[in-house]
Amino acid sequence: MRKVMLVEDEELILQGIRCIIDWEEISMTVVSMVHNGQEALKRFKEEPVDIIVTDVEMPLMNGLELLEEIRKISPETRCIILSGYDEFEYARAALKLDVEEYILKPINEEQLKQALLDAAKQLDEIDRKKAEDVEDKIGWHKLLQGKLSEEEAEEFYQMLPKMDGGKKIYAAVMRIDTGSVENQGGIQVILAEIQAQPHEIRVIYLSPDTLFLLLYIDKECEDEEAVEIFGRLQNDLESMYGIMCFLTVASAIEQYEDLSQSYKTASKMQKYRVLEGYGSCVAENYIQERKTQDVVIDETLLRKMILKKDQDGVLQYIEDLFINNLRSEVNVDVLYQLALKLAVLLQDIKTEYKLGHSRNFQNLSEMMEKIYQADDIFGLKTIFISEIVEIITYLHMEDSQYTPVVKQIMEEVQQNYKEDMNLKTLSYKYHMNASYLGQIFQKEVGCSFAQYLSNTKNKIAKDLILNTNMKINDIAKEVGYPDTSYFYRKFKQCYGVSPASLRTIKKY
Repeated sequence: MRKVMLVEDEELILQGIRCIIDWEEISMTVVSMVHNGQEALKRFKEEPVDIIVTDVEMPLMNGLELLEEIRKISPETRCIILSGYDEFEYARAALKLDVEEYILKPINEEQLKQALLDAAKQLDEIDRKKAEDVEDKIGWHKLLQGKLSEEEAEEFYQMLPKMDGGKKIYAAVMRIDTGSVENQGGIQVILAEIQAQPHEIRVIYLSPDTLFLLLYIDKECEDEEAVEIFGRLQNDLESMYGIMCFLTVASAIEQYEDLSQSYKTASKMQKYRVLEGYGSCVAENYIQERKTQDVVIDETLLRKMILKKDQDGVLQYIEDLFINNLRSEVNVDVLYQLALKLAVLLQDIKTEYKLGHSRNFQNLSEMMEKIYQADDIFGLKTIFISEIVEIITYLHMEDSQYTPVVKQIMEEVQQNYKEDMNLKTLSYKYHMNASYLGQIFQKEVGCSFAQYLSNTKNKIAKDLILNTNMKINDIAKEVGYPDTSYFYRKFKQCYGVSPASLRTIKKY
């Protein structure tokens, strides 16, 4: 949907413009309605739009003055002028400002609609050209990977600022959390903010979530200053727009022939995002100081706790392992070695007890793919907690022998988990003493009836969280929790993470 701003000092006309066009039909939405140029300019800086429809004669700042200021900020924004004056000077000024259409009042609905559609086509053409001209993405990829000849590479170097003896370059890879940028106007917001920085930064667009940045700075500057400049850019994006990114900065170079090596170094450091998370900026020398000591897993203890269905003990062990024992200064390879050991251990348990047939379990390759795609250490922890809880839930289930009444109760829970079930009503239904029924259920199933019911609800909720787009509140009601906050508490007790945190796994 293209964003539109309407600017008109007369409220009746402003509302009329808003109502005469079926905005949804032409894939547009009116996001701002203001009464003068000053207010429009302020609003545009807060929330840029694709198209501006403005009157000419307004108090404080007229329409032409407004468009002059808009052109300084965003040359691509399309503009449509409305005027009650059929004067050549107005039209000539509008022509200089690259105005899409000059429409005389009273406004003709069809003429305005066509002008809006023409503006949208112009924006589409601009986007198309950007797709073709965005620094020749394929060529830049080949250059940065060292796959071009010297002659071919020189053509790309010519596109960059000329180097002089007093400058050096710090290259950085910026990985963008695309979820945080979707509601902020896209990558253009980031590019505009980079352009507004006091230092010269050249941007090479590689993909929707990756930019390669070249900071040109005096040779006398230290590495720390370059990292601070990138850090301030990152802070501006986060504080002003809520855009999260992870920056890795390579050591300084003085010639473009070293650009490929800088890119490879900065790209390789991107794997540290799992330890540092979005919102961090790390440099090459910082990475080189990381420790490579091993983190020991007590596989015998962990295996024993899983087989004993000691869910609380397992969750605490995983928490200690990932959060308390892995300090930020550890080398990221240590983290991935740890994750691999855990994944292999879980795979061995699933193979030994023939649990792999369940659709809820992941094979080793699927787990490793999720591990390497995890955004941070908390997401990594969630992957293992989810799998371990699933194992504990299914472990020994098929091989266990249950008495008929326990089987009936388990089947009833599976079918009627939404209802308010308890042992007292079930004991009355099956003509048994409630205390005795609770004892045999605990003995055969390995947990209390209340815990079994809660686990069943949470397991179904987990499947809905991972496999549907239902809202968390609706899922809570679907599994029989009318109180969402209570559902959050019970779910976190079961899986060690909140429902919202678990849902982030869907993007892996």
